[in-house]
Amino acid sequence: MSTARTRLTPEVAIVGAGPAGLRAAQELAPAVPGEVLVLDREQQAGGIPRHCDHPGFGIRDLHRFHSGPDYARRMVDSAERAGAVIRTGAMVTGWSADGGLEVTTPDGLFEVHAEAIVLATGARERPRTARMVPGDRPDGVYTTGQLQNLVHLHHRKVGTKALIVGSELVSWSAVLTLRDAGCDTVLMTSEHPKVESYALFSVPGKLGLRVPVRTRTKITRIIGKPRVEAVEVEDLATGRREVVPCDTVVFTGDWIPDNELVRAAGLALDPGTLGPVVDTELRTERPGIFAAGNVLHPVDTADIAALDGKQVAASVLDHLREKRHPSEKSIRIVADEPLRWISPMVRRVGDRRPARNRLLAWVDHYVAFPRVVATQNGRVVAEKRLPWPAAPGRVFRIPGDLLDAARPGEGDVHISLRR
Repeated sequence: MSTARTRLTPEVAIVGAGPAGLRAAQELAPAVPGEVLVLDREQQAGGIPRHCDHPGFGIRDLHRFHSGPDYARRMVDSAERAGAVIRTGAMVTGWSADGGLEVTTPDGLFEVHAEAIVLATGARERPRTARMVPGDRPDGVYTTGQLQNLVHLHHRKVGTKALIVGSELVSWSAVLTLRDAGCDTVLMTSEHPKVESYALFSVPGKLGLRVPVRTRTKITRIIGKPRVEAVEVEDLATGRREVVPCDTVVFTGDWIPDNELVRAAGLALDPGTLGPVVDTELRTERPGIFAAGNVLHPVDTADIAALDGKQVAASVLDHLREKRHPSEKSIRIVADEPLRWISPMVRRVGDRRPARNRLLAWVDHYVAFPRVVATQNGRVVAEKRLPWPAAPGRVFRIPGDLLDAARPGEGDVHISLRR
């Protein structure tokens, strides 16, 4: 293969063919005169929903239930019908000196120069190695993504008795995948005092699927050679340890944005989300580069990522048409404990509200029906009691109008929770 790069000049380049990227492409393709090019390293477009073969997708954006594969097909079909060009097997490896995307494909090397670039690369689960779980190194240890790829795309068997680490929404997705593969879930563990997923999912899961769940526990050792034979589990309240026989371990959740391109571009990273710093219009600090979906923060549902794609498309159109320039008057939004992060992080004068008029946040501790307080320069600018809890393991949604009374030039706005 030649090392020379073929130059491509679409009007918009989107990196990532998951829900956020595909929805952005669907909105942009009929609205711009040039090409909208979507690049994805996988061999098939559609993102994570492709291999989540269970219902629950499309509720907020398509307003009906779909299975993951059906949802992915609909998103791909809608983008292509709108006129977007989707190139799969295309790995964006970095940036050229003049701001283009360097792309490697089976057909050769490309350099993509676009008037606007949308980063929609999503997020990934931390594997065992990143969580530093000690013990043997046997076969039979997966993340949810690896498990679903094996079962739903490659139709492989994985084991007969599984232990799941984590109790987020994705953990129940892993339970359903294991069931499809003929593997029973013998235990789900969580270090938190409460199950992290919504009761709508966890209660039927515990009762209907008969999955035992232990909170305030962590795994301290994986045992087995050449395959998993058992896992040692510690009760965090008592310190008591127990060995649980199993032949499969699935690490779920504990997400991190796929931020390699953000880092390579030298864009500012938020220390809480580990994604790019963006404003409510999903602009990064560099003109012409936008970001949407779960690359911004770990991690929300596919339909919310798709609605991010719709939001970012409007911002891209404004940029292309030079309809509206970002105001230099802005307010930085800062998360205070027990919030770990908040997104978006910047609100500019004259900008649209965030997608669905919600600020997204993550908490480290459970707070039932919290009072959300916004302060600026020592004064309370807004506060509101919310009728939903803030819980670890899932996104906490805060009304965006809490920022309405904040004033540019008077300091950062700090968002905190009080009981």
